[in-house]
Formats: sequence, C-alpha cells, structure tokens
Amino acid sequence: MKSTIFAAALALVIAPLVASSSAEAKGCLKGAAAGAAAGHFAGHHAVLGAIGGCAVGHHMANEKSKQKPTASAQAQHPNQP
Repeated sequence: MKSTIFAAALALVIAPLVASSSAEAKGCLKGAAAGAAAGHFAGHHAVLGAIGGCAVGHHMANEKSKQKPTASAQAQHPNQP
C-alpha cells in the first residue's frame, strides 16, 4: 500500500516537470509547507499533503496574479463623471 502511494506521489511530482518547459513555483512552497503540516497531523500523510498544498498554493497564486492587473488598471484610469 505504501509503495503504491509513493509511486503515485512520485508520478504527480515528476509529470509537471516533464510536461512543461518552464515551471513557476509561485505559491507552491507556502502551500506545500502548510499541506505537509496538515497531512502529518492527519495520519502521517505529509508527502500527499505537500503535493496537494503545492497544487492549491500554485492555483491561488495564479488567481491572485490575474486579479492584480484589473485593480491597477482601474486605479490608473478612474471613471470621470
């Protein structure tokens, strides 16, 4: 059972590295740290927690970066009455 989980975790870690030529780790480190801590306390699943946390942290960083340009564009060009 443990070897199956390890193989699946390893495949999830290696697949994005092979698939993309440039990888950005925005949010991954913070998410991985939080996920590893949560996974450790939830039954010694720190590796799976770190993988999930990295994915969620990266997604949240992408969403945050998409919202920043719209807020700065509104600040530069306010609506005139």
